[in-house]
Amino acid sequence: MKSRSAGMAEGVGMESVAAIMGLSVPVLRFLMCFVATIPVSWACRFMGRGRHLYSAFTGAFLSYLSFGFSSNLHFLVPISVGYGSMLFCRRYSGRITFFLAFGYLIGCHVYYMSGDAWKQGGIDATGALMVLTLKVISSAVNYQDGLLKEDGLREAQKKNRLLNCPSFIEYLGYCLCCGSHFAGPVYEMKDYLDWAENKGVWSPSSERSPPSPYGGMLRALAQAAFCMGMYLYLASHFPLSRFSEPVYQEWGFWVRLGYQYMSGFTARWKYYFIWSISEASVIVSGLGFSGWSDSEPPKPKWDRAKNVDILGVELAKSAAELPLVWNIQVSTWLRYYVYERLIQKGKKPGFAQLLATQIVSAVWHGLYAGYIIFFIHSALFIAGSKVIYRWQQAIPEKVLLGRKALILANMVYTALALNYACVGFMVLSLHETLAAYGSVSYVGTLVPIAMILLGSVLKPPKSSKPRAKKEQ
Repeated sequence: MKSRSAGMAEGVGMESVAAIMGLSVPVLRFLMCFVATIPVSWACRFMGRGRHLYSAFTGAFLSYLSFGFSSNLHFLVPISVGYGSMLFCRRYSGRITFFLAFGYLIGCHVYYMSGDAWKQGGIDATGALMVLTLKVISSAVNYQDGLLKEDGLREAQKKNRLLNCPSFIEYLGYCLCCGSHFAGPVYEMKDYLDWAENKGVWSPSSERSPPSPYGGMLRALAQAAFCMGMYLYLASHFPLSRFSEPVYQEWGFWVRLGYQYMSGFTARWKYYFIWSISEASVIVSGLGFSGWSDSEPPKPKWDRAKNVDILGVELAKSAAELPLVWNIQVSTWLRYYVYERLIQKGKKPGFAQLLATQIVSAVWHGLYAGYIIFFIHSALFIAGSKVIYRWQQAIPEKVLLGRKALILANMVYTALALNYACVGFMVLSLHETLAAYGSVSYVGTLVPIAMILLGSVLKPPKSSKPRAKKEQ
């Protein structure tokens, strides 16, 4: 009786706190467990040889507290598929895991329709399952790549391939590491094993010892607090529900387009907050350390923990830069395990590879029309941005004004196309997506298509200046 009363009091307390914060109880419970990944990850630094077991146990326990016991049963499916294929069918383990793990994720998306729950303040384990799916696929693909000779392999394949199969407890620790599967970032099995065993950049005997993580963690926490403040302030001024209100239809074209921009701008701060918390968690564990900068004095880099560059997104000079600064680790995963593997030897990548990659990303997010339309649009506006970039590169450096004008044009184009397209990502349904796009005369669809067509007609001469990096 006493325990029952205590449970009721706890439930009432959670409801009161959730009401004050404007959240549902499930979301509040998730956020509490998500923030708890920071002290849990910190403690992992001191686990020594028990690091794998600790990582697996704490990840499973936090999942249980956040989503219930069924979440871990769901996680066992892709974990079992991935590890089983690595044990019994190494030659095809990557393909088997890719299709079966993705198939199970799609089935969960269809069954739970999580997007509707998220819009109504609910939450379930499919978000964590999304991250876990990428982890088990990359692990299986890299173990399959371990059978190949180094000659002809891409740099990423050489770096990440696994020559030996990890033990099951190592595999579990990698998959669930201290709750890092909640929102990412995604990282490689080889990096996880090196970190757990104090090898590579984490080796105490290396030229430079691993740095203290506390400065990086505090910076990420300060960023998270700022992002949450921005989101809470903006969300009350630019609610998503406004798209279906009569007042929105009364506005003129430019006001509607401006509201679409502000809606996308507002929504991104929520993701910035989540990724800043996960960044703090991975940094304080030490896993986020990726080496030292070339500056004097050298500074520690935490690139493995970084999932977003806020200024890079908001001030992007080209739409082609967005995958490098938004959801960085998932974009890297898509490049390594989808985009690059679709390129035939001796041929250059084209729009087909870009579109296929974006469709995989859309399906990974869920089978809502809004997701699929957004990612198809992203392929279009990235291709359109590349056209502007090629024109910009063709202008002689002496014509400074012309180059600056095209840089500005590409920035404006990127902001327009991104914030127009992301309305579909937010509202999800086909009807609401098309209604929002139609309210601004489909400008964010027509302009990228026009740029692609124009680029096929007005092809700029090739720049004589060698490029320092891949074409944007």
